[in-house]
Amino acid sequence: MTQPPFPGPDQPTPPWQPSDSGQPSAMSAFGEPRRHTRRGWLSRPGTKLALGAMASFGIGLLVSFVHFPYAILMPGPATDVLGTFAASDGSSTPRIQIKDAQTYPTSGSLDFTTVRVAGGPGYPVTVVDLVTAWIDPTKDVRPVDEIFPPNATKEQVAEENRVEMAGSQQEATAVALRALGYTLTPVISIASLAPDAPSKGELKVGDVLVSVGGAPANDGAAVRAAVQKATLGDTVEVVVKRDGATLTTHPKTGKAADGRTILGVVLQGGYTLPFPVTIDAGNVGGPSAGLMFSLGVYDKLTDGALTGGKSIAGTGTIDDSGAVGPIGGIRQKIVGAERAGATFFLAPKDNCTEVAGFDHPGIQVVKVATFQDAKTALEGIAKGETAALPSCDATP
Repeated sequence: MTQPPFPGPDQPTPPWQPSDSGQPSAMSAFGEPRRHTRRGWLSRPGTKLALGAMASFGIGLLVSFVHFPYAILMPGPATDVLGTFAASDGSSTPRIQIKDAQTYPTSGSLDFTTVRVAGGPGYPVTVVDLVTAWIDPTKDVRPVDEIFPPNATKEQVAEENRVEMAGSQQEATAVALRALGYTLTPVISIASLAPDAPSKGELKVGDVLVSVGGAPANDGAAVRAAVQKATLGDTVEVVVKRDGATLTTHPKTGKAADGRTILGVVLQGGYTLPFPVTIDAGNVGGPSAGLMFSLGVYDKLTDGALTGGKSIAGTGTIDDSGAVGPIGGIRQKIVGAERAGATFFLAPKDNCTEVAGFDHPGIQVVKVATFQDAKTALEGIAKGETAALPSCDATP
């Protein structure tokens, strides 16, 4: 954990210290009675001590409102992807919903874990928060620029997290379906539009791009290259699929701060799926639940309980190839998993150095590098064959 730049509780540095004890005395230094003179309230007995207390309180109050450029990572809740949530109409709705395909009942739990972050844009921390975090082994203090992009607003962070979450759900679904033998076609869609996007009114969130300027929209690079060929300030022909229909639109182009020609949209990779798959993660953003989503979709589409009825948690991004990527806050996520009652935790291989030396006696941390590693680990856990599982605590 990064130590904040102020003294710890074992070496306090008081912000103010009285110059004397403030105790009244009726004798001079030579034993002669003092001459009683008329004095104001500042020289009354106990006044200096009172002023000391007032100054300490005032400075303490001031410090409590001073904000510092740090972020605090702390354990967040764990959420079972195989479970349900209360929908707006009060009904109990599965977190993973699959339509027009055979699904199977399952048991146990597959929890994706989260990290609460204080100190991000719009949520500054005070010295009191930092001291508390510094002495709490379940929390971590980092420079805020290590966690958030410099100068980002809380709205920008929220939007980025939303886009990353949507992307992770698409990748997770694709990985699970490919493991089941499905062939998928990649697509590029519009995740969001900038408030001042020149293409606003022509393009909409959710549009799937077919072509831009006559060039196929095969991937993000192809789309960006096609936009650069357009004349700045003019319109460009963009064919999209929207609500099941194919439309030809003519959005206007604009100029980015670095001079590039843009449409003012954020692109998102996805796939044409053989049937609808919807994942509801609640009020959680970011890409780190991808691994657990992929296992949850796979479990729903296969007969029997992949977990063997066990409580299993984990974390890790997932990419198109099924590789599991590292995430932030691994220790906080292990603590959150323990608190949720999980007995096994799937951790990305590249996070194992952070797990070494971390006390987690109530949960077995299993090292995984791919979706297949994770699936194999779950099959071993389901059979009770856990002694040989690759561990983050083992010597590499």
